[in-house]
Amino acid sequence: MPELSIIIVHHRTPGFLKMCLKSLKTVATGIDHEVIVVDSKATRESKEIVSELAPEAIYLSSKENLGYSRGVNTGLKIAKGDFLLVLNPDIIITGDNLLKLLEFMKKHPDVGMAGPQLRNFNGTVQNSYFRFYRPITIVARRVFGGKFDYFKNLINDFQMSDVDPNKIQTPDWIMGSMLMINRNALEKVGLMDERFFMYFEDVDWARRFWHNGYKVVYFPKAFVYHYHRHESKTKLGVFDAIFNKKTRWHIVSAVKFFMKYRDLSVVRKISHAE
Repeated sequence: MPELSIIIVHHRTPGFLKMCLKSLKTVATGIDHEVIVVDSKATRESKEIVSELAPEAIYLSSKENLGYSRGVNTGLKIAKGDFLLVLNPDIIITGDNLLKLLEFMKKHPDVGMAGPQLRNFNGTVQNSYFRFYRPITIVARRVFGGKFDYFKNLINDFQMSDVDPNKIQTPDWIMGSMLMINRNALEKVGLMDERFFMYFEDVDWARRFWHNGYKVVYFPKAFVYHYHRHESKTKLGVFDAIFNKKTRWHIVSAVKFFMKYRDLSVVRKISHAE
């Protein structure tokens, strides 16, 4: 049985997939692992990339777009590792950062989910750990964009701007671009909720880990590079929902989230996990 299962959910970004697989060939050396590529709306090019760069990988292709949560679950259902790494193809891992994250998880069985610090390719730090959404948060980000002090303060609170991004944190949720999961926790919490086609599946999952007694940790002692495209947000403001398909997905998922959790109160306080 491998120690780590690496699950890459891919949808028609062959350039990113190639870079991601190349980085894994180096950083996963010495770790007993398996690689599972779940390819939505698969093309011959992506299949050839996997065959060339990761011939040992388990390749699962689909003619349809599975959506993120269903894609992740497809990989999780066959993964055999004690720890499970859910990975977007637009992530580049370098050095010993994968090993650092794995060692942290092994030493802290009370942590169900952890993610590294995400950086832009120029080295600047991305926002990747957050407090839970409230309906007003969506309004502040999508309609007003922080143009007024009230909404700016709401966004800063949501993005946890009051904490140090270089210290370990226990946020409400972390961005799903790269998540390491403890299998024991997964067996208690369950798979991603496939009602969320794209967006909010990571928010929902983190909430369920917390509610089942497991910590969600932002672990900046490990960092990776992430090409963050903000595909659900453009400069169209309120018109995004009309012209941007991914904005509509985001809003639909938000409605599903708030309907699922009608009691939006959060009883936990944010604290350092060091």
